Amino acid sequence: MSNLPDCPACGSSYAYEDGLMYVCPECAHEWSKDATADTSEDGLSIRDANGNPLQDGDTVTVIKDLKVKGSSLVVKVGTRVKNIRLVGGDHDIDCKIDGIGPMKLKSEFVKKA
Repeated sequence: MSNLPDCPACGSSYAYEDGLMYVCPECAHEWSKDATADTSEDGLSIRDANGNPLQDGDTVTVIKDLKVKGSSLVVKVGTRVKNIRLVGGDHDIDCKIDGIGPMKLKSEFVKKA
């Protein structure tokens, strides 16, 4: 019996090899064979827009004007956000932005400073 890794997305043990990738038939998740496990202690692996891994307490810079839902405020390009906290979900960064207050950001719109 082969010792293929379990699917990192759903935990299924039915993953199979396909060229240089592993594929999960249950959730259709694909991952590279040489992918390293660079997750933090709580299992989150969140990367910025450039692919750099993020950690709690990092400082990031916003790379795109972001409208704040429910108000007329805008988070401008180049805004530095200090002391971020990583959480699970669609908006995976909790932070406090000066002049706006607490909010959630998507990691795809920030880069590590």
